[in-house]
Amino acid sequence: MPRVSEEHLERRRQQILDAAQLCFARKGFHETSMQDVFAESQMSAGAVYRYFTSKNEIIGALVSHTMGPLRERLAEIIRTETPPPPAEVIRLLTTEIVKRSGPDGPLRLAPQAWALALVSHEAAVPVRTALASMRELWLEYAERLCETGWLPPGTDPGVIAKTIIGLLPGFILQHLLLEDVEPDDFARGLEVMLPGPPHHPR
Repeated sequence: MPRVSEEHLERRRQQILDAAQLCFARKGFHETSMQDVFAESQMSAGAVYRYFTSKNEIIGALVSHTMGPLRERLAEIIRTETPPPPAEVIRLLTTEIVKRSGPDGPLRLAPQAWALALVSHEAAVPVRTALASMRELWLEYAERLCETGWLPPGTDPGVIAKTIIGLLPGFILQHLLLEDVEPDDFARGLEVMLPGPPHHPR
């Protein structure tokens, strides 16, 4: 019985998150009210507040829920026996971003979450946590590139991690706002900027 109860609670929590994601994607964080979430989830105020105490708490949960699969995909890409070159990693990861940023896609909420994190401590905590965990994976990848000789001796992996993670927000913003950028664009650009040593095929 406890296990069934836990599964039920998780389903209800996910129901709220799914409803909130749709509301935020349509109207934005600021224009969406908790009443909108109640109506979309078809749950009472009391039921929703049993799981989340505020709209910002829902946003924080959505950030964690959204970034988890992206982190898992990045980890899968970089932890192959031979790490792929940066252009290929970016191509694969931005392809995943495109899949998750359709009209109701969770990654459409990312820019809103970044802006909110600048003014709300409650929202900033999960955003910072997600960003730091992604950067840790990029650091792991940069260290592997150093070990395999893809990057020149003396390269600081931390600097590479901080730099390459900056490509992703730029891709997301261009994809959502300008609608004229594709994963291959970033990959081809990176191949020119980071061609790697001659003995390493692209």
